[in-house]
Amino acid sequence: MNPHLVATPAAWVALVPLLPLSGAIVLGLGGAWLQHRVGPRAVSAIACGTVAAAFLLALRALATLIGLPPDDRLLVATLWPWLEVGGLAVDVALGVDPLSAVMILVVTGVGGLIHGYAIGYMHGERGLWRFFAFLNLFTFAMLILVMAENLLLLFLGWEGVGFCSWALIGFWYREPANAVAGNKAFIVNRIGDLGFVLGLVLLFWTFADAGVPTLAFRLMEPRADVLQGAQLWGMPVATLATVLLFLGATGKSAQIPLYVWLPDAMAGPTPVSALIHAATMVTAGVYMIARLHWLFALAPFTLHLIAAVGLATAFLAATLALVETDIKKVLAYSTVSQLGYMMLAMGVGAWGAGIFHLVTHAFFKAGLFLAAGSVMHALGGEQDMRRMGGLWAALPHTAVTCLVATLAIVGTPCFAGFFSKDAILWAAFSSRYGHPLLWAGGTVVAGLTAFYMVRQFVLVFLGTSRSDADARQHLHESPAVMTVPLWILAVGAVVAGYLGVPPVLGESLGVPHVLEGWFAPLFGGHAAPAGAGESHGAHAELELGLMIASVTVAAGGALLAWLMYGARRIAPERVSDALAGLPYRVLRHRYWVDEVYAAVFVRGTVSLARVLTWVDTQVIDRLVDGAATVVRGAAVLGRSIDDWLVDPAVNAVADATWAVGRAARHVQTGAVTSYLYGVLLGMLGGVLLWWSWAAAR
Repeated sequence: MNPHLVATPAAWVALVPLLPLSGAIVLGLGGAWLQHRVGPRAVSAIACGTVAAAFLLALRALATLIGLPPDDRLLVATLWPWLEVGGLAVDVALGVDPLSAVMILVVTGVGGLIHGYAIGYMHGERGLWRFFAFLNLFTFAMLILVMAENLLLLFLGWEGVGFCSWALIGFWYREPANAVAGNKAFIVNRIGDLGFVLGLVLLFWTFADAGVPTLAFRLMEPRADVLQGAQLWGMPVATLATVLLFLGATGKSAQIPLYVWLPDAMAGPTPVSALIHAATMVTAGVYMIARLHWLFALAPFTLHLIAAVGLATAFLAATLALVETDIKKVLAYSTVSQLGYMMLAMGVGAWGAGIFHLVTHAFFKAGLFLAAGSVMHALGGEQDMRRMGGLWAALPHTAVTCLVATLAIVGTPCFAGFFSKDAILWAAFSSRYGHPLLWAGGTVVAGLTAFYMVRQFVLVFLGTSRSDADARQHLHESPAVMTVPLWILAVGAVVAGYLGVPPVLGESLGVPHVLEGWFAPLFGGHAAPAGAGESHGAHAELELGLMIASVTVAAGGALLAWLMYGARRIAPERVSDALAGLPYRVLRHRYWVDEVYAAVFVRGTVSLARVLTWVDTQVIDRLVDGAATVVRGAAVLGRSIDDWLVDPAVNAVADATWAVGRAARHVQTGAVTSYLYGVLLGMLGGVLLWWSWAAAR
């Protein structure tokens, strides 16, 4: 957060997250009664109404910020002191600045549309109250994450969305696969969260040593200089802390090596996939890096690492989507790939471009997921694209909105994805942290994206139907409660791009780059793109040339998909059989990453546990049991010595003493004459002894 932003007290902004929380509490405690007594409409009204109200408050916050001077755009609600330990004082404080304003609009706006869609999709669900309670709780946690004014409160929201994600992925827990997918997401994210916690603690220690014991963003950023020169284990603290925080981001935002949970998370209901795994939770890592951009700017090594991991993730996931046949898993790998694009933007210091793509992605990816849910709703839950086809006529609203979202994600000019993707690619080329190879890799991923998305659209909506007869008889368009959100998201997939028209195009069209000015007070001091703002001369020509090249590559990918799956000019089987089918098998087996993880980490952990169990039972337990046996034997021997030697000896001494005493008792007669005789005899004996001794001398 920019230290120059002047905070404006605004207690009402706390209602933005508290409204969904109130819905979660009401439904969690009394939802079952409401659904049974009043009906599912009451449950839906509470869940959707609270999110809609939060969206209206988010719009009010946006309007308030717009009315403030750029350097004063910060609304803060400090609710109560939270922790006071030693020198650390943490408040429950929520804020809305240009960055968090964009995020809360995405969470409540797109999230609200998904809530409404879920009314139709989850119709007839007995546990509807439980579903909406967790959906509201997730919305609350995500809003806490993006509105937190300190790193500790952000982490609370971070863990909250992880918990709710686990509950929602495994919502249909009676199917073992769903429960396993939820557990996998939870465990993998905990690995990343360990890095987050270590980074958080390291930051606090470093600031505390410098006399600034705080985790508040507005207090840490002005004192970022304390990190200069600070080292731990021979490594700069800024680098070590950012690497640890990025490890947390790889879990939440599904980057290599912790991306494996997200495709399996498609086991959850489709609204969950759209909300959590397209528009909100998976972007938490991107948001965290953008929020701490001033910290990451101090660690060039970490930025290069983020860019490399982001591009590698984008490429790997895009290749996996090429051969996937599950309609939702194609979108899951697409999400991983697009998150890689966002991480690429973060790695080259293009913070605004990354958030811009986050916004456009929320619209077109949520639209794609909801369209997939509409198709599954029409086909009785079918997810295999090989059993679809020819659905345009039966599902016209779903088909048209899906087409718009597809055109947006492939980067078609005039659609939202074109503008945000171009902003990232240009930054990857022109930034001081960028490199032409990063641009080239991102452009290749754009071509792959166009291929697998056009392939999906053709297999689902065009050609002839491959569904069975029963499915074709029951084909029907989804109700309005499901299609209206689709149309709104489709509109967003077009118009959201015009928030960030690049200057090279905007100047000729008279369209300003809205987000650049909006984020300027926040990111201006750490902006990395060298060509930002250049709209003439060599930079303009170069940017236009790169833009045309990336669009051409994407068009080539789309054309190839059409020739293979639409026109059938190229048989897909010929491609899959190339090189003896090895590339196809590698992709179908997902590079065997899950198998490697299972062998190394899962089975490795189990094997280690078995080894430790053997050591415990066969070594430690035997040593303990042996020691116990020795002690027990020593005790038996000691008892035997006591019983057969000590006790008899003591008793014999006692008996002898008693016998002597008894014999001596007879001497004590009580007669004085007897005592006189005794004295006389004693004296006589003494005299005789003396005389004998004297005679002997």
